[in-house]
Amino acid sequence: MDVTPRTAPTLEPVAPRPARGKRGLVIGLVLVVLLGATGFLLIKVVGDASLYYYNADEAVAKKAQLGDHRFRIQGTYVGTSTDEPDGSIEFHIAFNGTRVAVDHSGSEPALFKPGVPVVLEGRWSDRGTTFLSDRIEVKHGEDYRAKHPDRVPSDQP
Repeated sequence: MDVTPRTAPTLEPVAPRPARGKRGLVIGLVLVVLLGATGFLLIKVVGDASLYYYNADEAVAKKAQLGDHRFRIQGTYVGTSTDEPDGSIEFHIAFNGTRVAVDHSGSEPALFKPGVPVVLEGRWSDRGTTFLSDRIEVKHGEDYRAKHPDRVPSDQP
């Protein structure tokens, strides 16, 4: 057994790596801008995709906060409608004792009639006295199945 010490091979000195400097800073800034833009777009898309839903009494109480932003309002169609020359219809909805004037432009659903709960999509007028609607969704309760059993398949919940 040989116990003489060995000498390590001599290594060439390695030149120090240059600092990243400006290149690293530029890459970092680009990444920060991309992440910020992605976050902004995500918040914008999600915010625009969801319209808030208020009962008529809540919407009236929050008129100042809602301003001219789009939202949905729910209430029961009361009274009668008036057809306007411009093709719009005017009517009222009510919820929890609060009555709201509505000016609707667009088509009316077939089941739209007094006493039926509706959800309207739109915004308050500039003066905040009328809800300007461009979409009506008719809500019907459990009594629909009882009144129209031939229209609902028996295998539906």
